[in-house]
Amino acid sequence: MSANPLKKRLQEGQACINGWLTLPCVYSAEMMAQTGWDSLTIDIQHGLQDYQSAVALIQAIQRYPVTALVRVPDNAPGIIGKVLDAGAWGVICPMVNTAEDARKLVDACLYPPLGSRSFGPIRARAYGGKTPYHAIANDQVLVLPQIETRQAVDNLTEILSVPGVSGTYVGPNDLGLSLGMPPTLDREEPEILAIYTRLIEETRRRGLVAGIQNAAPAYAARMAIMGFQLVTVASDLSLLSVAARDAVQTTRHQITSPV
Repeated sequence: MSANPLKKRLQEGQACINGWLTLPCVYSAEMMAQTGWDSLTIDIQHGLQDYQSAVALIQAIQRYPVTALVRVPDNAPGIIGKVLDAGAWGVICPMVNTAEDARKLVDACLYPPLGSRSFGPIRARAYGGKTPYHAIANDQVLVLPQIETRQAVDNLTEILSVPGVSGTYVGPNDLGLSLGMPPTLDREEPEILAIYTRLIEETRRRGLVAGIQNAAPAYAARMAIMGFQLVTVASDLSLLSVAARDAVQTTRHQITSPV
């Protein structure tokens, strides 16, 4: 089995379904890990997570055949190195707008000679088995800069040309804001869809991965059919709130309008 089964599936051209963890709750993370996701991303940027909760969630996820990723709060080598040392097999990094930003991200994610990640895989050292972790980490870690501004779109070719970048991950809310549109997921604007097409073409040409955040399962499936390989569907919090709302509304309707 590959150390990072998500990366193996992506390299084989499979579409993979990613869950999103905003809640710093081990129990809900365990429940999510049992439901069939290919990967689960712990969101430190906008979720209610911090480093300690991220470590606990990685531990919970590892009991299941699900790859743990982390969206870090910013492009800072300290937190990037810590989540990788804790056992994350990939990093999604916000606001990567230039090739220099991408080089900084790669530098923090990979060991020399490909980067300058400091050695200290406090939990991840157990991943290598008979092969030391540091000998496989550069090949197995996913490095995904978020494309979520006009500047990033303008610099896409340069960003994807940085050695060590695994692909891109679209942030539709901020991308829309950057283009003068309201923040929302599951976008339909022709200008945005044209950007998505270009992202898919540019990553595919280089053998890289295109990922995207989505709200609805049907839209996520549409994006996968379009060519995105890593499609996130909703989040633990949104799935909980939608299910709870549906349960209340269905029960209320049955009470007030009995058949």
